[in-house]
Amino acid sequence: MVIKTQQIRIEEYNYLLPDERIARFPLPRRDESKLLLYKDGKVGEAVFNQITDYLPKGSLLVFNNTRVIQARLLFRKETGAQIELFCLEPQEPHDYALIFQQTERCTWLCMVGNLKKWKAGMLHKELRIKDTSVCLKAERKQSFGDTHIVEFTWDNASFTFADLLDAAGILPIPPYLHRETEASDLKTYQTVYSKIKGSVAAPTAGLHFTPETLTGLDNSGFECEEVTLHVGAGTFKPVKSETIEEHKMHTEFIVVNRTSIEHIKEHPDNIIAVGTTSVRTLETLYYIGVILANNPEATHEELIVNQWMPYNEANNMLTARQALQNILIYLDKHNLDKLITATQILIAPGYTFKIVRGIVTNFHQPKSTLLLLISAFVKGDWKNIYDYALSHDFRFLSYGDSSLLL
Repeated sequence: MVIKTQQIRIEEYNYLLPDERIARFPLPRRDESKLLLYKDGKVGEAVFNQITDYLPKGSLLVFNNTRVIQARLLFRKETGAQIELFCLEPQEPHDYALIFQQTERCTWLCMVGNLKKWKAGMLHKELRIKDTSVCLKAERKQSFGDTHIVEFTWDNASFTFADLLDAAGILPIPPYLHRETEASDLKTYQTVYSKIKGSVAAPTAGLHFTPETLTGLDNSGFECEEVTLHVGAGTFKPVKSETIEEHKMHTEFIVVNRTSIEHIKEHPDNIIAVGTTSVRTLETLYYIGVILANNPEATHEELIVNQWMPYNEANNMLTARQALQNILIYLDKHNLDKLITATQILIAPGYTFKIVRGIVTNFHQPKSTLLLLISAFVKGDWKNIYDYALSHDFRFLSYGDSSLLL
């Protein structure tokens, strides 16, 4: 199966997306977006705030509670050249919660805009936070192709790095919107349930939910659970190789509480993932359980799921309950209340879903790994879905409309 999947030609997952179909801004009310409905090859539509009418009875909806950070920092050199630093992943400390709490220095993996104007030396930026002056400095330590290790230091220990980003950072909206970030994006490009800072892109399926929608789920008897996957810039990375075999999946960090794993284990046949990031997190849990079945003494570093692991038939023998139970045993053994790891999982046609039974998701870019994931879930019927959406005035991409796939 792995060979067949690796030989998938990405051109077969291309479609014409007219520029005018890309939603530049969200609707005034999140939950009034259109909702495409797909089940057993049949396509229809409704309004998103009616989603409770179409969810299977007994569903457990799993949300990604990550919060988008203001990850873009602009510096100006004495020459007048503007340098942009885009914070991608924490390096020192290598933990999202800890790095935002730092009060003197921290190190990030960054993309650098206008790199040719920053050969060496320190960048400086003067900030004002709560009527107090702070000088933020940045120094490039190492380079790895198009990413760089950058150390940030600042001269006032009263403020954390989170304070600095809140004061000076810019929210990184998707590049395909072809516009600058506006003040409204600070609210509209966050889910109403976002909590844990760390993403550089929103889990956009969740943008349709309002407090009223969430209350409606509860009143209708649906249960909800949360996981955390910090969305990286790699989510926008197109597949440039002819086949997906040469495409290297980006690494994303996940955190799942023990109580959440227990809750998911109780609903093995009723899991609805809100967004592809929740799908990736949930399916990763299965394969972490497989790693632990093969090696109960696995270290933290060995619990990362690589992109081709799911396509080895020997790794698909456990039930979802067994895999999740292995994680619970691991957490108990190490006296942990949450699983913290990373994933490179690639979900493409040929993949067998282990935990997810339904997906709430937006409409994705042509030739993207997200479209491959959707095709895998609907068993290749993605063109039927996307043709319907294009011919029925659905809005596409991050601020666009939604779908419920069962």
